[in-house]
Amino acid sequence: MAKPTRYTPEMFEEYRKKGYWDSLTVSDVWERNAEIYPEREAVVDALTRVTWREANQLIDKLAYSFLEMGLTKDQMVVLQLPNSVELCLLRVACERAGLLCLPIMRTWRHSEMFHALSRTEAVAVVIPWQLRHFDYYDMISEIRPRLPNLKHVIVAGDEVPAGAVSLQEMLDRPLPENFSREIFRTTKAGAEEFSLVVPTTGTTGMPKFVENPICSFMWRERNCVKNLRITSEDVLAAMTPTAVGSNGRVYLAAPLAGAKIVMLEHFSPLEALEIIEKEGVTFAPVVPAQLTMLINHPDFDKYDVSSLRAVLTMGAPLAYEVAVEVERKLGCPLIQNYSSIDCAAACMGGLDDSLEVRLRTVGKPYAAAEVRLVDEQGEEVPPGEAGEVLLRGPAAVSGYYKDPETTWQVWNKDGWYCTGDLGQFDEGGHLLIVGRKKDMIIRGGQNIYPVEIENLLVTHPRVAAAAVVKMPCLLMGERACAYVVARGGEDFTLPEMVSFLKDKGIAPYKIPERLETIDALPMVAEGQKVDKKTLEKDIGEKLQAEGKT
Repeated sequence: MAKPTRYTPEMFEEYRKKGYWDSLTVSDVWERNAEIYPEREAVVDALTRVTWREANQLIDKLAYSFLEMGLTKDQMVVLQLPNSVELCLLRVACERAGLLCLPIMRTWRHSEMFHALSRTEAVAVVIPWQLRHFDYYDMISEIRPRLPNLKHVIVAGDEVPAGAVSLQEMLDRPLPENFSREIFRTTKAGAEEFSLVVPTTGTTGMPKFVENPICSFMWRERNCVKNLRITSEDVLAAMTPTAVGSNGRVYLAAPLAGAKIVMLEHFSPLEALEIIEKEGVTFAPVVPAQLTMLINHPDFDKYDVSSLRAVLTMGAPLAYEVAVEVERKLGCPLIQNYSSIDCAAACMGGLDDSLEVRLRTVGKPYAAAEVRLVDEQGEEVPPGEAGEVLLRGPAAVSGYYKDPETTWQVWNKDGWYCTGDLGQFDEGGHLLIVGRKKDMIIRGGQNIYPVEIENLLVTHPRVAAAAVVKMPCLLMGERACAYVVARGGEDFTLPEMVSFLKDKGIAPYKIPERLETIDALPMVAEGQKVDKKTLEKDIGEKLQAEGKT
């Protein structure tokens, strides 16, 4: 059985007694919705629309097909599909069949795919044949000889190459006349097990794979539904890639409330605007880069976005001035959420919070979530000071799949997860994230938090994007270097930057002492995070070539 690595019987008993964890599973929720809302739309994409009744029947077909194919309890199925109805249903079907499910980014190629399939000992993979000018079947065929556990290659779409299993046939094939859901009673994952495994963003090398026990993510999504007051009348849109944590709000919170799920296969600001208007989207979890592209699109005013009740942002900081503009143009509150794929959700703003609280903080800790801020010695910092954010509680994940050694390296003996983020609490108990511990620049003993400078730089009218990284210095140890993407190819100079930041009233030691202008910032996780390792390597090589190190 897929028992969580880090959870103990004592933890289960404690959180059950406190009412945080119960026996409800995701599969149970879809069955319940099929009874309560049988003819209401459950999930839609550009090609397919299914009701809750239809969705539950299709989940049965997929789960039954997996069992017919000979897949057994706790074997791994890897899903490399774009956002789609099929992807949504497959995740639930795996849980119902008692299988493990690893949704991964469609931008992964041979190296990352081999790592995922071999590390998890996957027995099946679900892919498109070809998508956006790439042949996924060829890729799997090339690496398959080195994957002895991989028995089934399942291909989505109307056309399927010879030797592959057709996902569409699995969905179309009638269930046997004597079919009964009793067959899943002994297979489906229980609430104290895990079915969903999620990849990390891989900013420190190849991704790790995170266990998501059903009881823990059901608890955090219940909190989300309650906090955002999501109901069965709402429409939630999945706009970020499936493997990114923000889509948990869609895949898990929406079914809990009986709300409709809308799947956007590939994000572009125009397609996002179209789907908001067409489907009447009320909630949209997004990352800051998507919000910026959305409100700056030249055709923004041609679309009706009045259905939005809120947008939920996470994954990266959002400059206050940009957030204000987002709210003005979208006409709805912007809610910030603080979470980590490696740990899970911790804090979220509220619909009734003031503008300052919503846009400058990530809100208060979830119900029962514990948040500590500690110094280098692990001692709690005084009120108002910044410290590393440590998390613990019933919403937390249970560790890394097939990697207990790393699990115990990052979770301390008392069950605290060390996030590597630096934060501080305001007087009202709201958490402000001031940067990453590893990104912090120590210039002659003085701490510089890059996110503070980045949030100021992007308010300059000629700056489209900015990242501040450390560069080595023999005298000061480290100094700050700014990488800037200028709008429309305009010039942006070091003297201009220095003057602009001085006018903003920040301390002189925080002002970057070097400026590099580039066409685009390097990104990881399908554009969710800036790849600062690449930028630090770049500036290091430049300084070395100039004889300055």
